[in-house]
Amino acid sequence: MTDFSIALWSFNLSRAPGSVEEFSSMIEEGMARAANAGADLLVMPEYAIECCLAFKPEGLEPREEMAFLASIGRQLLPHLSALSKKYDLSLLAGSMPAETRLGLTNTAFLLSPDGKVRHQDKLSLTPFEQSPDTWHLVPGSDLNIFEIKGARVAVLICLDVEMPALSCLLAKHNPDLILVPSMTEKLSGYHRVFGCARARAVELMCAVAACGTVGRSEGTTQNETNVSGAALYLPCEEEFGFTGIGAETPATDGIDKSEPFLIVNAPLKQLRSLRSGNAEVWPGNWTADHIKTVT
Repeated sequence: MTDFSIALWSFNLSRAPGSVEEFSSMIEEGMARAANAGADLLVMPEYAIECCLAFKPEGLEPREEMAFLASIGRQLLPHLSALSKKYDLSLLAGSMPAETRLGLTNTAFLLSPDGKVRHQDKLSLTPFEQSPDTWHLVPGSDLNIFEIKGARVAVLICLDVEMPALSCLLAKHNPDLILVPSMTEKLSGYHRVFGCARARAVELMCAVAACGTVGRSEGTTQNETNVSGAALYLPCEEEFGFTGIGAETPATDGIDKSEPFLIVNAPLKQLRSLRSGNAEVWPGNWTADHIKTVT
């Protein structure tokens, strides 16, 4: 494959569905739009499912929200699998809470037209996500590599992309593409996530595609604002125009109902050529087996 086409959808939480079926129909709008543009993959942002708090039960406590959204996710996934098959399009369905034997995780689900449902848990949770007074989530433990139409893909959810140690783990596996679904309350958070995504493209010599939630859910008790956008970052090489920015939308809070939807192409053939020794200065994969303190 020469290019891998990605649709990045910065979903606006103010859409406020009234049911699982209505939320599925909203997602189908994006699926149809991405398929019509010839995309191989549609990426939705972290916690896009939070818009379903618009129809939460009356009196639901903040610490009960994640369990409610996990139940919504269980109902939603079969609908999304059917849509993936219908449009012959892979879907990273943002992230959502999921039940595990250890507790609720923040999990991104990757659905493919052949019916496979794969997942990546968030590994680096924010203090808010772990608080027993609010969402009381537990972190995942495994970092996965997926294959989509021959592309080697990893998912780093929001804060995960800010952790260079995870990139060191990925380096030896030569990923072609890193997907970064995110949710950031302020412009500072947006710049942390997207700035680190840009750095990961340089150090891994791969494409990094990021998108985040915007707007405000009608039923939220926590996230009064969400600021984000969509972008594709590439290594800073002459072949890609020097800057490392493949495509980028301006950040928005979505209060005006704006909802960035960006179609980008990850140049897999060129990236693999650069990784094979044709980059300007990239040293290739490296490891440091020992750290010494020298006095």
